[in-house]
Amino acid sequence: MNFSRARAGFWLAFLLLALPCSFAFAQNYPSKPIRLILPFPPGAPSDLVGRLFGQKLSEQLGENVIPDNRPGAGGNIALAAVAKSAPDGYTLTISTPGIALSPSLYKNLQYDPQKDLVPVARLVTVENVILVHPSVPTKTLKEFVALARAKPGKLNYGSGGPGTTNHLANELLKYLEKIDLVHVPYKGATVATVALIGGEVDEVVVSVASVLSLIKSGKVRPLAVLSENRVATLPDVPTTKEAGFPKFQMSIWYGMFAPAGTPREIIMKLNREVLKGMEGREAREKMAAGGMDPWPGSPEQLGELVKSETARYATIIKAAGIPKE
Repeated sequence: MNFSRARAGFWLAFLLLALPCSFAFAQNYPSKPIRLILPFPPGAPSDLVGRLFGQKLSEQLGENVIPDNRPGAGGNIALAAVAKSAPDGYTLTISTPGIALSPSLYKNLQYDPQKDLVPVARLVTVENVILVHPSVPTKTLKEFVALARAKPGKLNYGSGGPGTTNHLANELLKYLEKIDLVHVPYKGATVATVALIGGEVDEVVVSVASVLSLIKSGKVRPLAVLSENRVATLPDVPTTKEAGFPKFQMSIWYGMFAPAGTPREIIMKLNREVLKGMEGREAREKMAAGGMDPWPGSPEQLGELVKSETARYATIIKAAGIPKE
């Protein structure tokens, strides 16, 4: 009994002594450069997001934030590297919905997205638009769905490949509306867009920023944006909700993550500084130029987003019959 009490007293004393040390560690953070591992190749649109936030975080914290591009395996090479890093706040990453897609797409992930990584901050969204070739005789999303229902298997759509958001957006539409569209995968959304311009496919879902000039020139026809609100650069294009399809929404979102076990004080400090860095005019202008909409949020909001998106994508992937790799 006395031994048990002594042992309990030892651990209580240890914890009480450790708390001030943890607080002091967070107060002095950062004291050396931070590595920001990015799951995207240099120069890719998503890479711009990482470098923008890396630069702003560096300015806010007064320490270098060094981008480290590690593309491949749907972003999982980078995410696994961060998950296995020391939880000290000196290794971070920025992820897209890939973190929510991966559990349903890959058999042997080298990490658990919800156990091995902790959310830091919700960052931005990039909105998608559904486009058709001008030869397709539909001017609204409702007309397109009606045409697909009347001609099952006759309309097709292009994507950046199986498991990409522009693939799953169409599979979501098929699932919701019980229509039959034929999937034509390409090596990237840009290639799929070129195929749409050439009339090889009838429809694609891509980011608004990547096709603004094509829309304005009349080479493609927008039916709706897959977002909650209208997009400032396409003010005359309705949202899918306005078009009568409230559940047909799919944005590309970005969030910052750290290894599980990173002290809460450091997570909250990073969150404050990241969100503060988004407030300046220069940052807002850069985000707008890249087709990004600010979507600041807490670690809890990002965590809930990952959970809900993981469940939603699992449903879509199962309905589409996409096998795990």
